[in-house]
Amino acid sequence: MNRNLGRLFILVTVTAAAVSSVCAQTAQRPAALIAVTLDPATTSIHWALDTTLHTVHGTFKLKNGAFKIDPVTGDASGLIVIDAASGDSGDSARDKRMNSVILESPQYPAITFRPTHVTGKIDLAASGPLLVDGILNLHGQDHPLQITVNLHPQAANAALSTHFTVPFVAWGLKDPSTFIFRTGKEVTLDVDAAIVPDHTVARPILRPSEMHTAH
Repeated sequence: MNRNLGRLFILVTVTAAAVSSVCAQTAQRPAALIAVTLDPATTSIHWALDTTLHTVHGTFKLKNGAFKIDPVTGDASGLIVIDAASGDSGDSARDKRMNSVILESPQYPAITFRPTHVTGKIDLAASGPLLVDGILNLHGQDHPLQITVNLHPQAANAALSTHFTVPFVAWGLKDPSTFIFRTGKEVTLDVDAAIVPDHTVARPILRPSEMHTAH
C-alpha cells in the first residue's frame, strides 16, 4: 500500500513539473505579431484646405508603408512614407508653390508616420475602430499624433480608413495666405487603404528603454 502511494506521489510530482515547464515555455514564447503592408496602388490620400473662395481638394501618393503590431501589448513599429512632392490639387501653379514654398519638398521629400502603440481589439477580420498613437514627421520635424483608424474586413484581405487634421501652420510651415487670399491654418486628410496581413512569429517589439538589454 505504501509502495503504491509512493508511486502515485512520484507520478503526480512528475506530471506537475511537466505541466509547469510547458506553461513556462508557452509564457516565454513571443506573441505572433501582426504584420501589415499597405499597397501604394490601392491607397488613396485626399486632403482638403479651406480658403476665402472655396475649399481646395488634392491628393498625395503613398511611397510605401509597413508596420507590425503586438496584439498582446499593442506596441507597434514600422513606417508609412508619403511622397511630399506628389501633392496634386489640379492647379500646376498652386502645386508648384505648395512644393517649393510650403512643403519645401526638394529639401524634405518625405512625410512619414511611425506608429508606436495601438489601443483596441486588434482583429483584422472584425470591423471596428482602433486608436493609433505615433509620430508624424512633416517638414523635417516630429510631432506626436493620435488618429482613429477604422477597420473594414473584405473578402480577400482587409481595409482601413482614417480622417484626421494637421495644424501645419502651428507646426512651423509657412502660411500660404496672402493679403487678399486667405487660407485655413489646418489641412484635413482622408486615407483609405487595402492592407495585406502576414501573421508571423517574431521577437516582441522592444520599447526604447528595453533596447539596451537586447542581444
